[in-house]
Parts: sequence; C-alpha cells; structure tokens
Amino acid sequence: MGKVFSFTGAKKIVFGCGSLEQLPELLFELKVFRPYIVMDPSLCSLGMEDRFDRLLGTGGFKYHLFQQVEAEPPLESADLCAKAARRHKADGVIGIGGGSAMDLAKAVSVLAPHGVKGEAYLGLNKIPQPGLPKIMIPTTAGTGSEVTFTAVFRRKSLQKKEGMNSPYLYPELALLDPELTLSLPPEVTATTGIDALCHAVESYTSLQASPMSEIFSRKAIALIGENLRTCVHNGKDLEARSAMLLASLYAGLGLANAGVTAVHSLSYPLGGKFGIPHGLANTILLPHVMAFNLPAALEKFADVAALLGEVTDDISVREAAEMAVESVYHLIEDCGINSSLEDLGVKEDDFPELAEAAMTVVRPLQNNPRKVKLEDAVNIYRAAY
Repeated sequence: MGKVFSFTGAKKIVFGCGSLEQLPELLFELKVFRPYIVMDPSLCSLGMEDRFDRLLGTGGFKYHLFQQVEAEPPLESADLCAKAARRHKADGVIGIGGGSAMDLAKAVSVLAPHGVKGEAYLGLNKIPQPGLPKIMIPTTAGTGSEVTFTAVFRRKSLQKKEGMNSPYLYPELALLDPELTLSLPPEVTATTGIDALCHAVESYTSLQASPMSEIFSRKAIALIGENLRTCVHNGKDLEARSAMLLASLYAGLGLANAGVTAVHSLSYPLGGKFGIPHGLANTILLPHVMAFNLPAALEKFADVAALLGEVTDDISVREAAEMAVESVYHLIEDCGINSSLEDLGVKEDDFPELAEAAMTVVRPLQNNPRKVKLEDAVNIYRAAY
C-alpha cells in the first residue's frame, strides 16, 4: 500500500437510462452551441439523426453531422474531419458510437483549433495545449474511450496503428445511456464485451496498477463475467446492458490509469496490416497472453478466476490462475466467437513481421507483468493461429 500513484479521467461522467435527453443542458454547461458531431454510420438507420435534430434543433444549437466513420479509422479521416470542423466554426465536439467514432472525435477536438495535421500529435504528450470541449457518448460496451486519453488510428501507408496519447484528450463529459446499447447485434456485443474484459484484466495485472485502479478493474471483471452472456443472447435485457456499460466504463478508468499490457501490443499490428477490428483482435489474443503471463502474476490471475465466478476454494493458487484462462476461453466460446488468426487471413509466414511490429508498441510491453521477447510474440501469434 506504500505505492505512490495518481488517478485521472474524464472531468464529468453522467450515467443512466434516458440520460441522452440531458444533452442540451449539458452542452449549455460547457458553453457549446456549435457542436461538430462524429456519429457511427450504423446509428443513422436507428433514427439517431432524427433524435439529435429533436434534441439540438432548438435552443440556439447549430450542429454539423459527420457520419462517414470507418472501422479502424485512418489518420487521414482525422485531418478531413478537423478541416470540416474548422469550416463549421465548431466550439465543441461530440463523439457518438463505438471506439472509432469517439477516437475520431477526440482527435478532431485538438486538431481543429490548432490547425495541424494528425501526424504531428501521434505519440505521447505531443499535444501542446487543450482543444475544444469533448463530449463522448458510447453506444457499445467495450472500448471505454469515453474516459481515456488515447485516440488510435490506422496508418494505411505504413500498415500499422498509432495513437495520440495526451491528458488533453480526456473528455470534458462522458454521457453513458444504456438504452443506446440495446440495438447492438450479438457479434458486436460479444467482441466489444471481451474487449472491455481485456482492458480490465490487462489493467489489473499491469505493473502500473495501483490500489485505486485495481478497484475499477476488479469490479469490471466481475460485472462482465455476470452479464456479458446475457447481453449476447438476450440483448433486450436492459439491466444486463446497463451492467455491461458500467463495466466498460470501469475498465476504461482502469486502463486510463494503469495502462494495458501485451495484448494491445500484439493486436495493433493485426489491425494495421489486416484491418482486423480491435475488439476481435483482442478477443483472439487475450487468453493466450494470459497463459503466457501466468507465472508472473499467479495471485492476480487466481483472483480473476474468482471474479469470473469460478469456485477457487480448496485448490492451489496456480490451479486457480490456470482456471482464469479456461474461464475466459469458455466465456469467448459461450459468446459465439470462434475465429482464429487463420480464419481472418493471417498466415504463419506473417508472424515474424507481426512480432517485429508488436515489439515497437513499447508502453504496453513495459506494463506487462512478464517480459516479452520477439520469440515470445511469435509463439503467442502461433498459439492464436
């Protein structure tokens, strides 16, 4: 308990069913009247455009809507959006959707007023000053991007993913309405849910974990173990959906403060080279990285097993830790995810190149409880093949 730590996050969090209706008054609080809205295109068919028109069509708001959000967005889209936001004279940015929409919105908030290209802000603490107020509204229970300081983009020309990481990317407001997740299809519910579990397990076992971050990571693991299966197979269960959105929020707070580990270092190259969605890449890799990390964090992984509902009484710590890996396998299987790297077009010949790229994603590897060598990275990809 003598560890020195800090804890940061979004400036304000509003959570609850129907809370989207509070958006106008929350924008007034932030003095945002010309929001630039980055919206996941799937939401348009669900009537979200009409809902925003009802909410913001009066009260002095003049908004511009951008709906061409790509999965695993390229960096060029951030530059394009920032240019449009400048033309609109935006005084705030709203991101609504999954991680791609929210990451894009966060980048626009700092690129639009500063008039620079996105490439200048890639890396850690490259953003020199605050940008426009940011309001994040997640419609998936997975990324936790509404409370993190990161925006990740695909560099198509380099076949890699890179992120902007800065305290200036923390949103001024995270607005979480579980009702917005009710229409999420089972497959997306599953992969985004395991993505949240990945964030929770990684932040819990990270070398940067603190007594405070661990509270959020542990609670997220328990909530996901209790509710994800229900959300996948009975998506209209609002209580389970609320619990999963809360779990995603908790996991986001955990990762924002403790960082992630090797799963993310290994998944970035899969997104960069093959365009594999982030949540799916993390899902495929998570149990294999857990198995690799086991010897370095037996007690924490034993705790993960118990948090996921496994009975760990009267067995050894090692047996309980191994049970955590099995429990995650079963959860992934029960959620209907059975993809392997081979299924997604990755070839064994790609492993050395992927491993080399993974070793350049340094910060998560530094957080990993067990040192990862190049050969280890190749073997983890092979295990997930």
